[in-house]
Amino acid sequence: MTAPHHSSHATLNPAPEPPAVSAAMARAHRTYWRFNLVLIAALMALGFVVSFVLPLMAPALSQVRVGGFRLPFYFGAQGAILVYLALIVVYIVLMQQADRRLQRAFDADANERRQADASVPANERERGR
Repeated sequence: MTAPHHSSHATLNPAPEPPAVSAAMARAHRTYWRFNLVLIAALMALGFVVSFVLPLMAPALSQVRVGGFRLPFYFGAQGAILVYLALIVVYIVLMQQADRRLQRAFDADANERRQADASVPANERERGR
């Protein structure tokens, strides 16, 4: 009887190392994700206000009328849904802008790497391998 083999799959096939990232790209990624988290937190806070705070204030707002209806009724029937849709649209638009900024940073970084590679003579590139 033989002893069980204790080698794991991870040691036989280690995960590939991620490619090196320049400091500028690392900074661009940090900025992108920080913006994303702040945006999500702000939009969720607005959603919280719409979902919980405004209904709690409904008795105080019952004197205000919109289109002949009392504000709490109008807001409960239509306003909250419109606010949620607006939050989605705001998120989409702002994240598309953030995606474009990140893509520009990626393109600029790729151009810098290409220029740096082009400035190194071919025989030095072969020695570096």
